[in-house]
Amino acid sequence: MKTINSQQEEYRAFLQNIRKDKEESSNLVKLVFTIVTALLCAVIVCVILVANNFFMGDNPSVSEDMSGLFKFSRSEKEGFNVPFTPRKQNILLLGVDSNGSGTDMWEGTRSDTIIVVNIDPRTHSIKAISIPRDSKVYLPDNKGVQKINSAHALGGINLVKKTLKETFGIKIDKYIIVHDSAVEKTVDALGGIPIYVEKRMYYNDYAGKLHIDLQKGNTVLNGKQAVGYLRYRKDGLGDIGRTQRQQWFIKGLFDRLHSPQVIPKIPEVINALNSSVKTDMSFYELSQYAAMARSIDKNKIEIATLPGAPNQKGYISYWILDPVKTQEVINRMIYRDKPNLEGVKFKGGIMYSPRREDDAQALKDKLNDLGFEVNMLKITHLSHSRFVANKNMVTLDFFNWLEKKIPEIQNSQFIYDPTETFSVGSDFTIVLAEE
Repeated sequence: MKTINSQQEEYRAFLQNIRKDKEESSNLVKLVFTIVTALLCAVIVCVILVANNFFMGDNPSVSEDMSGLFKFSRSEKEGFNVPFTPRKQNILLLGVDSNGSGTDMWEGTRSDTIIVVNIDPRTHSIKAISIPRDSKVYLPDNKGVQKINSAHALGGINLVKKTLKETFGIKIDKYIIVHDSAVEKTVDALGGIPIYVEKRMYYNDYAGKLHIDLQKGNTVLNGKQAVGYLRYRKDGLGDIGRTQRQQWFIKGLFDRLHSPQVIPKIPEVINALNSSVKTDMSFYELSQYAAMARSIDKNKIEIATLPGAPNQKGYISYWILDPVKTQEVINRMIYRDKPNLEGVKFKGGIMYSPRREDDAQALKDKLNDLGFEVNMLKITHLSHSRFVANKNMVTLDFFNWLEKKIPEIQNSQFIYDPTETFSVGSDFTIVLAEE
């Protein structure tokens, strides 16, 4: 398997064959290293932190009888396996844990984070599905009923890919695995990540060597602070709160990656990544994906999590997938199915902080003028504004159309959440926070 170091050598050899003058070649090298670094940094944080215990809500209608051992398939639409063509690509991103000092970081390690990123080169858009690590599935090769994060420990990357194919009908084209030791180093190498800390966070876990001490307000998190911010869950919201913070952190990460100040930090970032990333992509292939990723409009990025509900069986906790909603997410995010919106009339919702009441009322009036029925809900502790699609019919195209009609919601982060955790009896919900 190729390491990042060997891939760098391969890439340097590739550059030597490019027939351009010295100035153009120098500029190309700088550009490619910049975009490759941007991609890898985004991968590291997304892979390790976005889906770690990524529970979006509770669905009491799912029972233990529905054990999560479902088969989701769309074999007639498979074939995303030709790189560098207009065809869609499925990139698997894994974040693996540690077996302790002195052990092989890639052998027998569980994948605490599993994300499938669907890239469409024709539309320059990205859709990402986060699969909760505790999802109860049947592992191929007679491994039995397990949490999905056991697949990598029991059979490596091949068993993970086979599980995704046989359980969800998702064929993986390429993969990137990141060890969790890289997160702190990468954030520090980038010079920190700007973030709005929505509340005072203080927590000490001496056994787990986790110490969190953050003040409310805008700040730039260093590596240790970033890990603490993303792992904090002592706020009554548990994994829902942590999930939200992961989403805001990603937004801060991308803002940071687009800053010119990042360019001088590239060598330090690459050094942090050398021994912590494993992939079946060459350095050149990584650069191609990175180049496309840099050109993607943020309005064409969509994130979702496979929906379900937590379930305890003895001392083991599982995430029991909702079969109907999971299939809807896969159809939407992987196969890019688009619903027929002819004659459909959405119901809107607004969740707002007390200090945003006037803004919420003005927004309600504008939605009413567009013909939408709107429900409103005031929430005392609400952080980070966003646009939430609660129903499958609420698409990015609809959101982009609504942005043009209501400029106040422009630059809102778009989230697809079929669990309706953030819903006011509505098809879509606009969250207005104090930030």
